Amino acid sequence: MPSVHRIPPVSPKSHLFSEAAMPTVRHNPVAIAVATLIYFFLGAAWFTMFMNPWLAGIGRTMAELKASGAPPWLGYVVALVMTAILATALSWTIQATGPQTATRGAAIAAALWLGFVFTTWATEYAFEARSIPILAINTGYPLVGMLLMGLVLGGWKAKPRVS
Repeated sequence: MPSVHRIPPVSPKSHLFSEAAMPTVRHNPVAIAVATLIYFFLGAAWFTMFMNPWLAGIGRTMAELKASGAPPWLGYVVALVMTAILATALSWTIQATGPQTATRGAAIAAALWLGFVFTTWATEYAFEARSIPILAINTGYPLVGMLLMGLVLGGWKAKPRVS
């Protein structure tokens, strides 16, 4: 008869849910807003600076993008909302994994970029036979942006609550 390995149920009193296992996360809304705006405006500068090689890399012209039928403001709204979500997630990860410092914030951002952003884009681009320059443009922006976010979110702690 084969042996059966049972996984014990997780209770709220187990170590997985103890206060020692999960540090208190206190988001700083101003730091999140500043980090969001830094990343957002970096995108504007980044894609202005790399506009021609980016357009060549995606095989489109500016006229084709404008003629897509999507309202011009939609991309900016989506970018701003997604960037705010990224900043909030990065803030949580920095605080939940150890001391909140600018150096650790940048290190966490770099690790998340390498583990999630670069790996997924590089895999997709390998199958799509896209060039290294367009991969560098499209993944370089989140690398620089996330590093800047990490510095801000790691270095700018929320004020302690007054009891």
